[in-house]
Parts: sequence; C-alpha cells; structure tokens
Amino acid sequence: MSVKTVRRVAARLLGVGESRVFIRPDSVKEAEEALTADDIRTLITEGAVYAGRIKGVPRIRARILHRKKRKGRRGGAGSRKGARYASVPKKELWKAKTRLQRATLKELRAGGRLKEGVYRKAYRMVKGNAWRSRGAMMAHFEDAKWLAPKAEGAPARAKAQDSPAAQAEETK
Repeated sequence: MSVKTVRRVAARLLGVGESRVFIRPDSVKEAEEALTADDIRTLITEGAVYAGRIKGVPRIRARILHRKKRKGRRGGAGSRKGARYASVPKKELWKAKTRLQRATLKELRAGGRLKEGVYRKAYRMVKGNAWRSRGAMMAHFEDAKWLAPKAEGAPARAKAQDSPAAQAEETK
C-alpha cells in the first residue's frame, strides 16, 4: 500500500484529517508493507503512525490586549459602539455621584463641620444635581461659608500637607 493510502486509512481510523497523520521516518517501510486496515491499526498501537497535535490559535495577543483594556487603554472614540451614554447611562452616573456627595455630607455632619441648618439644604441641592463633583460641592461650601471652623483637637489636613513635596520638607 502506498504511503498516501496508509495516511488516508489511518486518518479514518484515528478520526482526524489526513494532514494530521504522521508516519515515523524509520517506519515508512513497514507502512508501505501494510495491506489491511488491521495492519495500520497495529502500526498505530506501536506508535509508528500517529495523529499530530492541532495547531490552534495563539492566545498571547488576546491576553496582551485584555491586559491593556483592564488598565483603561484602547477605549478611545473609535472603539466605542452605541450612543454616548449607552455603556453607562446618565442615571447611573448621577446615582454614583449622588451617593458620593451624600456620604460626604453625612461625614461632615457627623464630624460637626457643617453649620446649623445647612445639611438639609445641601442634601436637597445634591438631589437637584447642583454640583458636578464632590470637589465642586466642597468648593461651594467654602465660598458660601457653610463649613464651621475646625475643632482645636482635630488634625488640620490642608492640600499642601498631602503633597509629597510637603512631606519631604517635613522630614528634613
């Protein structure tokens, strides 16, 4: 039997395509001498004829892309599908912002930082979407003088003290 025929029969027996059937170079003579499918079965059990591995698609590029996307890269205007607020609806953005602002209000009230009668007014303004962020809300509180002076025992946290440069100067 020719090697071509052996490969065809072996492919049928192994349940793979002909391109995946391999014959060991030192067993080619035995393969040519095979006359029946049983002879080829014997060659398969001996390991002279075997099915090669599936090539498959490498996942490395997909993994690299996924890592970049997790970092927040590759999300520009050209990669987006749908309308502007399709991925995160306006209401979800509003809910997240409102929850943050309300939590800040509660912290200020618990710490005694808000002046009398300001909490309820500010709470209603948060509901009405008066400030675009927590920072804008705090800036408004300072401008409107809604914040009570800090208690004597409380540690003063100024923005300059939080910066790495200010911390480096303190250690000198």
